Amino acid sequence: MSRPHEFVVCGSDTLYVGKILALRMDQVVMPGGRDAKREVVEHPGSVVILPLHDDGSVTMIDQYRHPLGRRLRELPAGLLDLPGEDPLATARRELLEEVGYTARDWSVLVDLVSSPGFSDESQRVFLARGLTQVDRPPGIDEEADLEVVRLPLGDAVRQVLAGEIVNGPAVAGLLAAHAAMAGIAQPRPAESPWPDRPTRFAGRRG
Repeated sequence: MSRPHEFVVCGSDTLYVGKILALRMDQVVMPGGRDAKREVVEHPGSVVILPLHDDGSVTMIDQYRHPLGRRLRELPAGLLDLPGEDPLATARRELLEEVGYTARDWSVLVDLVSSPGFSDESQRVFLARGLTQVDRPPGIDEEADLEVVRLPLGDAVRQVLAGEIVNGPAVAGLLAAHAAMAGIAQPRPAESPWPDRPTRFAGRRG
């Protein structure tokens, strides 16, 4: 049995570095020895939070997303802004800042890579339970306009299947929470390993 091909990077050029992403061009050795160019969008990674209330409802947000030119129904989320930043600490901060809640119990619902064909972006979706409402700080820019929405988890899942909720981590998180509540699967501990967490962009900033 032959060994799998090792896709060695034999050259790399940085094309752009921005506030929340970078673009580089890698030259990768393909099977047969040919070099091929691959564009890679570097991303800091992000955390997403599904706040689940004791009555089975979930808190979400309606937020404007400029690339699509409209508001999307999403879960609270935020970027891992600092090199080595603890994902759970980031999740606690974003839950407070975006929807005004703290949580007693935290676990991991699902990890996802949204566009592995051209980006190293990875997102971790946390389940937050034992919620307490607190004062939410004022938002800026798009966050100053977001609307906090609370609805039954079942209704949110129906909106996913109807094509009304299309945000990737929201879709994944809601379906994972539905599976967990149905006893099909169990969430993982909050500190579970995250092997696909991106590091390249954070390394540029660090």
